Amino acid sequence: MASKRILKELKDLQRDPPTSCSAGPVAEDMFHWQATIIGPNDSPYAGGVFLVTIHFRPDYPFKPPKVAFRTKVYHPNINSNGNICLDILKEQWSPALTISKVLLSICSLLTDPNPDDPLVPELLICAKLTNSSTNQQLETGPRSMLWAELRCHIPAHPLLPPLLI
Repeated sequence: MASKRILKELKDLQRDPPTSCSAGPVAEDMFHWQATIIGPNDSPYAGGVFLVTIHFRPDYPFKPPKVAFRTKVYHPNINSNGNICLDILKEQWSPALTISKVLLSICSLLTDPNPDDPLVPELLICAKLTNSSTNQQLETGPRSMLWAELRCHIPAHPLLPPLLI
């Protein structure tokens, strides 16, 4: 069951890829994929290229895939090991979800962190998240961009002031 579903999702991704994302198997292992996410334009991660690993379990799609960032990300819902705190990868998983939808949800998380379910609470405190996405971007931006510039070699976001180290 899992192999057939994974193959169908791969074909769907190739036919209609999600915006700013790509994914596919590593070598010939259909249960181990690598994805690439381009940082969303309306986020502090704009212009960044982020690698993500996807491991499908034998009971997929009845259990969620294991998804983690390989690229370091300074984000309250992503820890230093790349683990992602996203409800659809845990208790809100449904067999109706696809990898395409998972990747789009991760892109959305980069744009709008979830302050109600932080994986790294100290980053949430540093970020002083607010309900306004514009204020959120400007308040979380400097720390996120410093991390991105130092670790990912991503140029500064045009809405943010230059960073001084």
